[in-house]
Amino acid sequence: MKANVHPDYHEINVVMTDGTTFKTRSTMGKAGDTLRLDIDPKTHPAWTGQQRMMDTGGQVAKFNKRFAGMGMKAGPTGPSPTGKATAAPAAPKAAAAPAAKAAAPAAKKAPAAKK
Repeated sequence: MKANVHPDYHEINVVMTDGTTFKTRSTMGKAGDTLRLDIDPKTHPAWTGQQRMMDTGGQVAKFNKRFAGMGMKAGPTGPSPTGKATAAPAAPKAAAAPAAKAAAPAAKKAPAAKK
C-alpha cells in the first residue's frame, strides 16, 4: 500500500447551534479546529417535525409578485409603438342563424336496417 495517500485524521471540536460542544474525529482542518454548525438535529425541521411559518404569502403570490409587469394585458387600448392611440377591439357579433342550428338535428335520418 502507498504511504501518505490518506488525509490526516484528527480530533476537532463541533459547536452545535445551541452552543453545546463535543469532540469528534475528522479530516477537516487541523487538529483542534472548531466546526460551527448552522443546522443540526436539534433545530432542523426534518428531525424536529416542526415547520416554521414563513410570511411569504405562498408560491402563487410570490410568482404573481415576481412577474407582475410581464404577461398579457387586458386589451390594446394604450398607445401603440408608432405613438398613435389604438381603439379597443369591437365586441363579437351575435350568431346570425340560431334557428337553423336548432332545425338541423330534426333532419337526421334513422340508420338503415341490415339485411
